[in-house]
Amino acid sequence: MLEARALTKIYQGAPALDKLDLQVPGGEVFCLLGPNGAGKTTTVNLFLNFITPTSGQALVCGVDAAAAPLAARHLLAYIPETVMLYGNLTGVENLEYFSTLSTGRRRGRQELMALLREAGLQEEAANRRVAGYSKGMRQKVGIAIALAKDAKALLLDEPTSGLDPLAANEFARLIEDLRRRNMAVLMVTHDLFLAKQCGTRVGIMQRGRLAAVFNTDDTDHLGLERAYLDISRQAVAA
Repeated sequence: MLEARALTKIYQGAPALDKLDLQVPGGEVFCLLGPNGAGKTTTVNLFLNFITPTSGQALVCGVDAAAAPLAARHLLAYIPETVMLYGNLTGVENLEYFSTLSTGRRRGRQELMALLREAGLQEEAANRRVAGYSKGMRQKVGIAIALAKDAKALLLDEPTSGLDPLAANEFARLIEDLRRRNMAVLMVTHDLFLAKQCGTRVGIMQRGRLAAVFNTDDTDHLGLERAYLDISRQAVAA
């Protein structure tokens, strides 16, 4: 589970995140929507302990990310907008390196290839250098690393930005597979369609606060878009 308790981050007297309360249990995909500067990426960075909170807590399966960052990261996987891999290594070699680094366990080639297949990467691509990979292929290696790590929670920051519609749809299917594995997924995105497609809940952020939360089963894409626009207009008018 991912949990924020009155999570706050203040820069030069201005709140980037303002007393955020949020729970993402296992088996849920929570999508954070909002304009740039709303606090979405700040939330992710606090769970990763890339920055420290001004007050409040970011908890990963009950572990405080600021108080015990190594223990919290052990439970987490993170896929940023661009997955950073070693271009001179193949996909399977990257997976071997990062999975060994994160777990201390060396896996055999067959097991590594099975993880990459599970993440949707074809065997031929797995044996090629990552320098020639598309963004979507890099994302699949990132998913395989999360599977190898047996992560309990996954953080995603604009994972489908720049992907073509087919690759984005395939990525959404992979996220659904992780949800079914009971992983807690927190995804930052600007894509309302993606949020509706693979999120179980959607939160709209404005000025560091969670302005509204929707169950995706209870709203359609048009309703979500209208709510987003209404909240954005209210913020501009305030």
